[in-house]
Amino acid sequence: MATTLLRKTVLTAAGVVATAGGIAGPAIAAHAAPAEKAAIVADRKSGHGERELDVRYEAQPNFYFCGPAAARNALSVQGKNIDVHAMAEEMGTTEAGTNSINDITPVLNKETGKDVYKSTEIPVDKARDRDKVDKLRADVVKTVDDGRAVVANIASTATDTDGNAHSFEGGHYISVVGYRDGGKVVTIADSANPNQASYRMDVDELARWIASRGYSS
Repeated sequence: MATTLLRKTVLTAAGVVATAGGIAGPAIAAHAAPAEKAAIVADRKSGHGERELDVRYEAQPNFYFCGPAAARNALSVQGKNIDVHAMAEEMGTTEAGTNSINDITPVLNKETGKDVYKSTEIPVDKARDRDKVDKLRADVVKTVDDGRAVVANIASTATDTDGNAHSFEGGHYISVVGYRDGGKVVTIADSANPNQASYRMDVDELARWIASRGYSS
């Protein structure tokens, strides 16, 4: 059955699983204390095919605020500090989550300018297509080079470059805040768990993670 950007997303504590080296670890609760913050070390670099933005990271305050938290972390690279509760109200976030990336994009544009951000869908049957992956890669590079972060709506399990799996079977939102190797590898800020606030992932893997959903860049 075809799925679209309108598919709902909710992050549940039971759906967050970390693995290392292929060995399943304990479930990581998506709940995080509102005051819990961690600095993501990110040096601004230009040239040599890499750049990372400085993120004023905050973990999401509850299991269903991943959308507002990802948007808040994304906007922090521009020096903005928007309250996640205010964002959640604008996005229509409920305990069922934030409905789609189309609810994130208008809020990002409210803070950055009209039509700065646009939503892009990756259909589930196109996630391995080279043109879709190349577009995602180009969009990440362009957005980060503009000094902005990408927000992506993801679902299922993906593996980072260290071999750790990140599982969000019910769906989740993340921020993409950097790239290296010309965009072949991206840096992710993840609000779910401050102990895994930042990790890198191949852009092909990220495209598969976004499949059936979308991203705002």
